[in-house]
Amino acid sequence: MSSQVTSVPLLDLVAQYQPIRDEVLAAITRVCDSQRFIMGPEVEGLERELAAMLEVKAAVGVSSGTDALLAAMMALNIGPGDEVVTSTYSFFATAGCVVRLGARPVLVDIDPLTYNIDPAAVAAAITPRTRAIIPVHLYGCSAEMRPILEAAEKAGVAVIEDAAQAIGTRYHGRPVGGLGAVGCFSFFPSKNLGAFGDGGLVATNDAALAHRLRLVRNHGAEPKYYHAFVGANFRLDALQAAVLRVKLRHLAEWTEARRRNAARYRQLLAPLAAAGKVVLPVEPEGLYHIYNQFVIRVAERDRVRAALDARGVGTEIYYPVPFHLQECFAFLGHSKGEFPAAEAAAAETLALPIYGELTEAQQRYVVDSITQAI
Repeated sequence: MSSQVTSVPLLDLVAQYQPIRDEVLAAITRVCDSQRFIMGPEVEGLERELAAMLEVKAAVGVSSGTDALLAAMMALNIGPGDEVVTSTYSFFATAGCVVRLGARPVLVDIDPLTYNIDPAAVAAAITPRTRAIIPVHLYGCSAEMRPILEAAEKAGVAVIEDAAQAIGTRYHGRPVGGLGAVGCFSFFPSKNLGAFGDGGLVATNDAALAHRLRLVRNHGAEPKYYHAFVGANFRLDALQAAVLRVKLRHLAEWTEARRRNAARYRQLLAPLAAAGKVVLPVEPEGLYHIYNQFVIRVAERDRVRAALDARGVGTEIYYPVPFHLQECFAFLGHSKGEFPAAEAAAAETLALPIYGELTEAQQRYVVDSITQAI
């Protein structure tokens, strides 16, 4: 079956778009006919629908996942002199947004199995200057939230969930993003729920915080032209909201397709895993993984990746350089070897195609290619 396949892209957004093309174009036309492009009923509708899905009291649409993190920290008044505890292994924005506000990221290592932040390390890193903890639900798997929330409550600090890769992920039955003070989501096109450009969301159960978030995203203005504090332009535009409302109706189906593909990968890769040649991603009991990425670990990762590339198999490395080894964070004073689990993950992990439209033949081709490479 796999002999009929000659290449597999890392992501195929065209395959996702084609079945919903008419729905999407109708939604875009609706916005164009209304000529209401900034905020308005499409954004409000998306916020209501996502608040219901995430089981939170309020959802605030913003301009990107990065701006969701910035808006959350601005709404919590995090700034110079403050510390924010977070993982050294994530997309750049997690730590970058902390630094942009003049605060200091306090980096900790990860769990080597889930790649999520180590809760014990979080508790040990809290100081009197700590204002927030940012656990990242990496690759679509929830961080171990219970001990993190307990540590935060004991210290009296906020938990900001970086759920950029985790729309629909659940932690013991509860959607992530509503477990801490705020949850931050990204609608970058490659996400499970992707816009036709940038977009993001901040979720919260705190009505006062939701109100402040809405001010933050609109220059801190209330009423118009009157500013009690300095906000920013973090508004989600109506065209993106309309597209996301269409795609949201299909999200559960797409997520289950990703989960089926993940199960098939586990079956096909089982011989290599049993032989110790490949380490498969874990899905801890009680955690509903949405597989924004399907990440394996292999020795000689770069050589294996080059061999897959030669056979037309798209892959990605998330993330080759942990924060503590990034040049821009040298001022934090960390050194190589300080966070060994993150450094090992950076050297050995490889993300495979996992999108819902991936066929069994394509998956077999990917696995055949891995087997040959190894």
